[in-house]
Amino acid sequence: MNKINRLFNEKKNNILSIYFTAGFPKLNDTAKILQHLEESGVDLIEIGIPFSDPLADGPVIQHSSEIALTNGMNLKLLFEQIEAYRITNPHAQIPLILMGYLNPIIQFGIEKFCKKAKDCGISGIIIPDLPLQEYLDDYKRLFEKHDLKNILLITPQTSEERVKLIDQHSTSFIYMVSSSSTTGSKGVMSEEQLTYFNRIKNYSLNNPTLIGFGISNNQSYEQACAQSNGAIIGSAFINAIKETMDLKKDISAFIYSIKNSILV
Repeated sequence: MNKINRLFNEKKNNILSIYFTAGFPKLNDTAKILQHLEESGVDLIEIGIPFSDPLADGPVIQHSSEIALTNGMNLKLLFEQIEAYRITNPHAQIPLILMGYLNPIIQFGIEKFCKKAKDCGISGIIIPDLPLQEYLDDYKRLFEKHDLKNILLITPQTSEERVKLIDQHSTSFIYMVSSSSTTGSKGVMSEEQLTYFNRIKNYSLNNPTLIGFGISNNQSYEQACAQSNGAIIGSAFINAIKETMDLKKDISAFIYSIKNSILV
């Protein structure tokens, strides 16, 4: 069974997924971050493929991509780093997802990309700029051949018909973008967002959902978990490690702060 499906079979609520950009803050930090995140009790990890024009990403992730590219990160090296992590952590059960844009994947070679992803233990792919119909026509067969789950996104503007179509063609979970803006820390959910989450919940979808964009602290994490199966955090995590002198300590402290309500 695909590790993403196993996760959602075993855990229905309060799933915490963390996104980080490969090659940031330092080129060879990927394996260390993966290990520290798993040790900290994260349920799912999204590894960002740095790209020069990440349209859906806010300034924090854009900046981390710029630094990662300047550091020398590329897809070939990323696969080598993930494979090395898997070799040194053969019993790691946490699902890994690659998140990136279509252009660098096509340049790498889509079939080669899928094979490499499968070989190094990737369970799913998120490609925000891959249209559903193009996926169904051109890539679905390849993704299924290599047991890679294609995670599709919905936004507050996605119609009920479209949401149900995406649900029909999903086989892991649906990424609920919390707002129509780019990624970034917001801190608290608006009434408009909560109305949107309730609307999606009332559709009684077949697939679980995770809410991303704007989750940055315990309060917004708990709000997201109340409206879905869990939350995805990216920009806030990247901010937490951008100037770290001790990855293990800062990652552990950040994950603890998200999972626990700290009274001041």
